[in-house]
Amino acid sequence: MITPTHAFSLESPIGTLVLGAREDALVRVWLPCEAVPVTSSRSHATPILALASQQLSEYFAGERTTFELTTRVEGTVFQQSVWDQLSRIAYGETITYGELARRVNRPRAYRAVGQANGANPLPIVVACHRVLASSGLGGYAGGRDTKQALLALEEATLARS
Repeated sequence: MITPTHAFSLESPIGTLVLGAREDALVRVWLPCEAVPVTSSRSHATPILALASQQLSEYFAGERTTFELTTRVEGTVFQQSVWDQLSRIAYGETITYGELARRVNRPRAYRAVGQANGANPLPIVVACHRVLASSGLGGYAGGRDTKQALLALEEATLARS
C-alpha cells in the first residue's frame, strides 16, 4: 500500500472521511470507522485532495455519479483486477461477489474477491459498496450501515433523475 504524505479530513453524511494523497494522486480514503495513521499531515488540502474533497461532496449531494481523479494504488495483480472491475460497476447498480469473481475470470474465487474488495484503498471512489453477498447486503469495511447509506444515496439520486 502506498503511504500518503498528505491527508485531509472531509465531513460527510456518513461521518468524517480522511483522504490521503502522495504527490499528485489520491492513494487512500479512510472511512469513519477506520484508524488513520498519525504520520500523515492533516493540515491542508493539496490540489488533488481539494479536488477529491469537492468531488466527494458532489457525490454526497447527489450531483456526481463518477469520479475524475488521478489515483494510484498498489496491490497484487489479482487485487488490481478486482479493483478495476469495481470501477466498472455503474452508479446505483449492484452485483454479487460471485458475479465479480466471474468478471475477473476466477468464478470459484468469490471469497478471494471478497478479500480483495475489502482491501480496496479507495472506497466510494472505487465503489466496493456496490458488491453484495448472494444472501443479502454482506459486509463492508465501513460497516453495514455505511454500505446501506451509500446504496440508498445512489438509489435516491437515480430516482430523482
